[in-house]
Amino acid sequence: MIIDGEGLVLGRLASKVSKKLLEGESITVLNAEKILISGTKEWAYIKYKQRIDRASISNPRTMGPKYPRRPDDIFRRTVRGMIPYKQSKGREAFKTLKVYVGVPNEFEGQETVQLPETMPRHIKKSVELGKISRLLGSKF
Repeated sequence: MIIDGEGLVLGRLASKVSKKLLEGESITVLNAEKILISGTKEWAYIKYKQRIDRASISNPRTMGPKYPRRPDDIFRRTVRGMIPYKQSKGREAFKTLKVYVGVPNEFEGQETVQLPETMPRHIKKSVELGKISRLLGSKF
């Protein structure tokens, strides 16, 4: 299943994708930089910046957790949080997820699936995942 992420809400899309992955489908998400995060730009930046800045007291440079900055990796990490990744079932399902920034040549002209339940409804403020990634220092 190929999904175009342009204009879809991050949490809703990630929950639908995680359910499909656990059912055994392989999913490809295109245009990850155009996925929307509901809320203000400042709130979203503070939330993701706080995750990136977490460090261990004993060894702040090498100890985790490591959080991604690129939009495709942020989406993958969001989906990973919604599946039982520490079990073999979840890990095998997560391996079938492919996420791309933009549209690669191999997927141009292919039909994408629309998920109407992931469209924004009554969202007044939102920001694209690509803008947050650039604020975090990503160069994609």
